[in-house]
Amino acid sequence: MAREVKTTCPYCGVGCGVIARVDDEGAVSVKGDPEHPANFGRLCSKGSALAETLDLHGRLLHPEIGGRRAGWDEALDLVASRFAQTIAEHGPDSVAFYVSGQLLTEDYYIANKLMKGFIGSANIDTNSRLCMSSSVAGHRRAFGSDTVPGAYEDLELADLVVLTGSNLAWCHPVLYQRLAAAKANRPEMKVVVIDPRRTMTADIADMHLALAPDSDVPLFNGLFAHLAASGAVDQNYISAHTKGFAEAFAAASALDLAELSALTGLSQTQLRDFFRLFETTEKVVTCYSQGVNQSACGTDKVNAIINCHLATGRIGRRGMGPFSLTGQPNAMGGREVGGLANMLAAHLDIEKAADRDLVRRFWGAPALAGKPGLKAVDMFRAVADGRIKALWIMATNPVVSMPDANAVEAAIKACPFVVVSDILSETDTARHAHVLLPSLGWGEKDGTVTNSERRISRQRVFLHAPGEARADWWQMAEVGRRMGFAQAFAHASAAEVFAEHAALSGFENDGRRDFDISAHATIDKASYDDLKPFQWPQPQGTRPRERRFFAEGGFYHADGRASFITVDVSPSKRANDAYPFTLNTGRVRDHWHTMTRTGKSARLSAHIAEPFVEIHPRDAERLAVADADLVTIESAYGQATVRALLTERQAEGSLFVPMHWNDQFASKGRIDALVPPITDPVSGQPASKNVAVKATRLDARAYGFAVSAEKPQGIDAAYWAIAKADGGWRLELAFSEPQADWIGWCRRAFSIPAGIEPIGYTDRQSGELRLAFFDSDRLLAALFLASRPVAVARNWAVSQLLASHTDLGTRFAVAAGRPGAGREDPGATVCSCFSVGVNQITAAIRDGCHSVQAIGERLSAGTNCGSCRAEIRGIIDGCLAAAAE
Repeated sequence: MAREVKTTCPYCGVGCGVIARVDDEGAVSVKGDPEHPANFGRLCSKGSALAETLDLHGRLLHPEIGGRRAGWDEALDLVASRFAQTIAEHGPDSVAFYVSGQLLTEDYYIANKLMKGFIGSANIDTNSRLCMSSSVAGHRRAFGSDTVPGAYEDLELADLVVLTGSNLAWCHPVLYQRLAAAKANRPEMKVVVIDPRRTMTADIADMHLALAPDSDVPLFNGLFAHLAASGAVDQNYISAHTKGFAEAFAAASALDLAELSALTGLSQTQLRDFFRLFETTEKVVTCYSQGVNQSACGTDKVNAIINCHLATGRIGRRGMGPFSLTGQPNAMGGREVGGLANMLAAHLDIEKAADRDLVRRFWGAPALAGKPGLKAVDMFRAVADGRIKALWIMATNPVVSMPDANAVEAAIKACPFVVVSDILSETDTARHAHVLLPSLGWGEKDGTVTNSERRISRQRVFLHAPGEARADWWQMAEVGRRMGFAQAFAHASAAEVFAEHAALSGFENDGRRDFDISAHATIDKASYDDLKPFQWPQPQGTRPRERRFFAEGGFYHADGRASFITVDVSPSKRANDAYPFTLNTGRVRDHWHTMTRTGKSARLSAHIAEPFVEIHPRDAERLAVADADLVTIESAYGQATVRALLTERQAEGSLFVPMHWNDQFASKGRIDALVPPITDPVSGQPASKNVAVKATRLDARAYGFAVSAEKPQGIDAAYWAIAKADGGWRLELAFSEPQADWIGWCRRAFSIPAGIEPIGYTDRQSGELRLAFFDSDRLLAALFLASRPVAVARNWAVSQLLASHTDLGTRFAVAAGRPGAGREDPGATVCSCFSVGVNQITAAIRDGCHSVQAIGERLSAGTNCGSCRAEIRGIIDGCLAAAAE
């Protein structure tokens, strides 16, 4: 009998509610949960495609030791004994855990308890260090706690929303749609986008400020000084609830408008307009994300923003406040249980003796860590130099995502003992593990996550555990038992772990700490299974309710006051004569992190199927780079080869490359190999948005595109990038030298059986070659080559993998790389949710659909997650402008 289970999306920090439906035959479909207060039924393209990522292809299904299958007892005994032996010989700081915002809170809690409480080291850090730790540090400096003051509703209630360092449309699409809908309902609402790139988010902006990289501090210092000078500050709030105003104001006032203009790259008129808009609008929310956090001065950026809200008292009230947009689905949950190396569980401070004593007594911990551990970048340095000799990596892929990724890979490869817990067997990191432990994936695991507005939601089981996969918390608890701590790790279920976590949050709290969910300290399995989304805090004896912080003070410094933080950092200029471009890294719309999940979906790869670099046309002209050429990007640390995308959305002198691609999907797409291990001195967060690089055109002799029913193997090419497609795979190629035998190359790469001969042609003068291999009426593979990037109707060619080819005419159409007369080519995908291509949209425009709404009514494009609406609008504007000429 079909059943529906309410759960939570495993992607970004929005924390959308999902309803998973499992039919009688076991097929899964998903839809948004209309009752979940984060998304009210909306899902983005990634969330909508979740059911397409649940196959078992590539899954790690059994424990492995040294590449051979092992049983759980053997694997866990080995992990426990090697960690214990290393600790006995070299001390507790010789071991480390590197964990992930993909873990559930229950997993995070056990990891933190085992490492900090019972191993006795704080060498546990999380990949959330790479995305949100500057926000954590800024909150703690200003508020005395890692507290997000507001709620998502504030984005809809505000009269001005400032989005800085946030491509909301692509990285948090459901929040973007909530904001876009609010602005459509109240056109007087203003949106300001602050970003060096003109991203798709700027589509709804009343003002786009293309500031110079890393110049956020001078910009918000200038705003702070303007607010104080214009009398827009709230003196009553400042006097009653804050400290340090005079010193922070003095530092912020050091630069005049002309100097601010020079530092930020913004005109004085733009600065005045922004400052005046902020000054005269009471209900202001400032949302910030990775463009603020991922910086060598990220914490100062956060505090420069918070200073402006403290100065005007615009915090904790409806429609007002600074708002950190979390990157990962459970980065917040990890922060709550002390997943960061410099924090303790329940928002307690590892550097405070009283906090350490509290946790020690609650856990009955024999050797609680007495000092902060190593943050992510320093942790892998310690692995490299031998200080850390045993490392457990959980639910993350640092060989792709860490800065200086090649050095991180070398460190992991040389480490004496590496354990990797993951759902996949062949990630860039897993290949270096001595022990591989199979973890449960989304739909198989049970627990909680916390989103960016402090809302705790359940992830629930609706699939059977595949093979011998087990929960991450269970794996760590079993190791804890085997290391001699059986009583402390006797949990029988995720519900018991959550109850202990909740009890610790209320232990000797009495309102002194912000994080308190002790109302759930005695929760049983049935109540845990039924737990509805709720926002913390929820102390013992209280019911769930919406809560904002700090409207009337109540900060968590010892004196109860917020701290204005003096920040006077100048922008970091790293580009130089040897490396003249500034590289910015980030996400694309339809992929997630290192693609271990989204790479399984053909639909999510259809929009952007290979790594690319955004480059301004004038920069491209100076480099002799044409659109779709291949470009090698190089820093002092590494290099990557990516496709050129010429666009005036990118500022001159700057490049943008997404961070998703890895060695499983591209020959040289690991862009974090170029990022230096430069970190914020307060937060330890790497600076991934300001990297000095150079760019050169790759001089290829031949370019190719291919489709194949079988996954390509052993690809012999100077460049390749593969992506999942319906019915098989798609492949982009470039060759430094032509092959002597292209047919033989295809047989090897595409596993073409002997006896099957291709149809096609070769034009030696133009360098074009077309080969297509058929088995009966089924297309096995097709290769298209040219001396320039190949002009092939790619999505149409991909669709031929599922088509029937019974007559010679359709076969020759495949070889030609374009549909014959009367056959539709949808063009490059614009809307992933409904697989709508650019040619379909332009045809609808020619037929009279001259608005995004009209396109949606005709083709459904843009009517689900809406993150393609800006792109659709751009196509409409371009077509109408061309028609008017």
